[in-house]
Amino acid sequence: MSVLKIKMLNSNAILPSRQTDGSAGFDIHACLDFPITIHSGEVVKVKTGISIQLENNNQAAFIFARSSMATNHGIAPANAVGVVDSDYRGEIIVPLKNSSSSDFTISHGDRIAQLIIMPVCIPTIELCEELSSTQRGSGGFGSTGKGM
Repeated sequence: MSVLKIKMLNSNAILPSRQTDGSAGFDIHACLDFPITIHSGEVVKVKTGISIQLENNNQAAFIFARSSMATNHGIAPANAVGVVDSDYRGEIIVPLKNSSSSDFTISHGDRIAQLIIMPVCIPTIELCEELSSTQRGSGGFGSTGKGM
């Protein structure tokens, strides 16, 4: 069994939790002294009051949007997916962007994102003159079907 160590940096912080046995991510909560309004088009850094320690250097924590906030309110991490490296020990802070046309208020304790721990592969870099050829080659952005 893997262990995720969590340090509470604020007495009001809320321990991340999974909502169901099948949940891949741990919901992380806003740790605020007062509500924050994210205006349309704005990015706001939201504190969580926690820091983490991963079990080893072959893991990283990833911060994803909560689907209900993103689809219903247009609130999602500004960097799409946040990456927390295994050697980072600072506070987890989530930059949230409001891509809707309405303001949205975050209050203390609101679930603002989900934290998922995943393995990472750290390959050895090898500089080369040529790469193997494939059917696709260098075609990108819709080269294998209908582009969007």
